[in-house]
Amino acid sequence: MDQLISELAKKARKAARTLAASDYRTRVHAVTAIADALITRKAEILSANESDIARAHADGMVSSLVDRLLLTSERIDGIAHAARKVSALPDPLHQTLRERTLENGLHLHQVSVPFGVVGMVYEARPNVTVDAAVILLMSGNAASCVVQQALHIQMQR
Repeated sequence: MDQLISELAKKARKAARTLAASDYRTRVHAVTAIADALITRKAEILSANESDIARAHADGMVSSLVDRLLLTSERIDGIAHAARKVSALPDPLHQTLRERTLENGLHLHQVSVPFGVVGMVYEARPNVTVDAAVILLMSGNAASCVVQQALHIQMQR
């Protein structure tokens, strides 16, 4: 498990360098492409989700967790719409947050920059995956994510 998490973090760090150097238009294009792919590949996503739901029921997952995992056409549309809303936000990077001149003449200028890598552990929720991806992309950050369900399965092996 340590090796898996370490490898994910290394890959995320490499991606973070690229994302931090990307321009606003490129990031908007990437987020829009995610929204477009959700819609154009909806049938494929729903089919895969159907298999996930069947496996969840077979594994005895409680109904409230199964509902979180369940995707419908309307839910996919909502996820895509939320991604488009994020893509329409102004560029969060390189914005002046604060600026002042100290008594000694030193001029301070605080500017927004990416964090780099954000670590996430969460339950298997498809909307969270997309929400996190688009927010991180727009802010020039990468993520090292471990889905809690996958982590639980790995730990049982």
